[in-house]
Amino acid sequence: MASLDPTSGHVAFDDADARADQMHQAIDQWLADLVDAVDEARASAEFQRWLDVQSRFHDYSHRNTLLITLQCPDATKVAGYRTWQREFNRHVKEGESAIWIWAPLISPQCPECGNSPSYHADSDCEYDETPTEEWDEGVVGFKPVSVFDVSQTEGEPLAELDTAATGTADALFPAVVDAASDLGVTVEVIAAAAWPHGDAAGVCRHDEDAMPHIEVRHDDPAAMVGTCVHEYAHALCHDPDDTADRTARELEAEAVAYVVGRHFDLEMDGSVRYLAAWSDDDPDRLLDRCERIRETSRTVIDAIADHTDCSASP
Repeated sequence: MASLDPTSGHVAFDDADARADQMHQAIDQWLADLVDAVDEARASAEFQRWLDVQSRFHDYSHRNTLLITLQCPDATKVAGYRTWQREFNRHVKEGESAIWIWAPLISPQCPECGNSPSYHADSDCEYDETPTEEWDEGVVGFKPVSVFDVSQTEGEPLAELDTAATGTADALFPAVVDAASDLGVTVEVIAAAAWPHGDAAGVCRHDEDAMPHIEVRHDDPAAMVGTCVHEYAHALCHDPDDTADRTARELEAEAVAYVVGRHFDLEMDGSVRYLAAWSDDDPDRLLDRCERIRETSRTVIDAIADHTDCSASP
């Protein structure tokens, strides 16, 4: 059976012949625990407050997302000047430049030509079967409107979810970085002041004809372990050209971070909150992907263990 090493806190798999089965059983149990913890997190008052904040931000079209990125690459949450005041009790700081996007114009639409009543009256369309007040509303055009990113505002703090791992990882994080070459990736830690990727704690880039390259924002060592392992999972599991189901990929990557962090005795409550934010109503999707999560977790654990004093191998 798997046992707990009293000197390190790490789980050890001592029986060489049964090690694979022991690791699979332990990972399966940890994932089952994670599913239960995600359900509990989603029911918490803290999570409900966070959901309430998220619900008040609009989803934007690809066109507007591109416009926002071009004007303010580090933007994370945007809203109009009055919306920041009315909905969030925050105020745009003096001197900030607006981000311009397209907003839809909603109006009653002619069922025949699709124009608003005023444009319909000036057109050649002869539709007159129903009065304009009975026309359904729809998008009849677009106009430029200004929005501002949360970083351009000040006031009442937004509800946030702390999704970082915690624990003692001063010695573990160097081993996680050293494991990169064994996993076929490269890792770069970037100072928080120079971090170019907004709110993301880490990114995995797949450059043509090169190893996957992971960038991690400098933070507490335990948080960096969780971030780095999450990005390892992306590098090992996911085709960078496959963008069909981002949620599934995030679920798998964070489940791997949870399993590996738990193996090395880190507190992984942050993974629970992260997955609660991604999993909608179906945390059992983690179990549906158990084999991929299991094998990737084992690969990463083995690679890290080879660079620590406490090995996962007998």
